[in-house]
Amino acid sequence: MVQEGVKWIFEPSHCKIGFSVRHFGISETEGYFKKFEGTIETEKEDFSDAQVALEIDASSIDTQDAQRDAHLRSADFLNAEKFPAIRFMSTRTERVSPTQYKMFGDLTLAGVTKPVAMDVEYNGIVQRDPFGNTKAGFLIEGKINRKDWGINWNAALDFGGVAVAETVKIKCHVELLRA
Repeated sequence: MVQEGVKWIFEPSHCKIGFSVRHFGISETEGYFKKFEGTIETEKEDFSDAQVALEIDASSIDTQDAQRDAHLRSADFLNAEKFPAIRFMSTRTERVSPTQYKMFGDLTLAGVTKPVAMDVEYNGIVQRDPFGNTKAGFLIEGKINRKDWGINWNAALDFGGVAVAETVKIKCHVELLRA
C-alpha cells in the first residue's frame, strides 16, 4: 500500500544517538549526543524508501566525563567549534527482510563527508499512543573508522597498543513521531 508522502520526526526524549570506542584495547567507552534533530520522509508504509536527514550538535557529546568530553570537542577529535554539526543524509534504503534494512548515506563529521552503510532494525509501529500520536521505532547500528574523517589523535601506551581504537561503533535507538 502506498501512502502520500509522510514525514516523521526524531523524538529526542525517546531517542539515543550513541557510540562506543575501545579504550586501551580492553574496554568500551560509550557516549551519546544530547542535542539533535532529524526527519524521515517516506511514501511506503514499510519505510523501504525512507529518506533520512539528521543533524547532531557536536558540542552536545556526553561520555559522563567532563574532561574527556572537552577533549572530544577539541580539534583533536570533533573540532566542534569549527564544525558544530554532524550530519547524516541517506542516499538509499534496501530492505533485507521484513524488519531489517541496510541504509546508505553520507556522514559529515569534522568537516569531512564520506559514505557509510548502517544496519537498521524496524521495531514496529504504534498507530495510536496514549496521546493520540503515531510512533515508529528503530535500532540503527554501524561502524566507521574515525581516521577516514581525519580524526587521527591517539597516544601510544607503554605496554603496547594505543589509547583509542580507530573503529567507532554507532548504536542509535530511534523513536519517530508522525508529523
